[in-house]
Amino acid sequence: MKWIFGLVVALASLTACAQTATLDEFSAFQELSDGSCNSGQSQFIEEHISGQIAAFSKADWESAYSFASPGFRAAIGIDQFIFIIGAQYPMLINSQSVQFSDCTLLGDEITQIVSVTSENEIFGLRYSLSFDGKELGIESASPILSESQTTI
Repeated sequence: MKWIFGLVVALASLTACAQTATLDEFSAFQELSDGSCNSGQSQFIEEHISGQIAAFSKADWESAYSFASPGFRAAIGIDQFIFIIGAQYPMLINSQSVQFSDCTLLGDEITQIVSVTSENEIFGLRYSLSFDGKELGIESASPILSESQTTI
């Protein structure tokens, strides 16, 4: 599987931990076709990202880190992960709500657009995930809006 590591500290900070795939999850990611994610893929991806964000809100760093891909965890230790999230992604720690929009597949890359509301501001994030045949894991997340938006 081709790994895309643009391990810019800001991107790396939002990786989530990989977990062993269930049979349904394995089936959902067996054949990746370029284009939009199907409903099964979207469901697993949303649950995976939501699980990491829930762990952040509980300051359960080990659980949050476990949602990261194996490649990410090999490159970034948990102490660095904690530092990056705390310094650059406080909106994930203090999130009030999460909304998912576009999910796309291109080659081996899975991309999910996420809007996180924190302290009455909306932050757009682009998550990059991978599936290695066993695990769905977050490779990175990067901001997609240069400025946060205030909710009205």
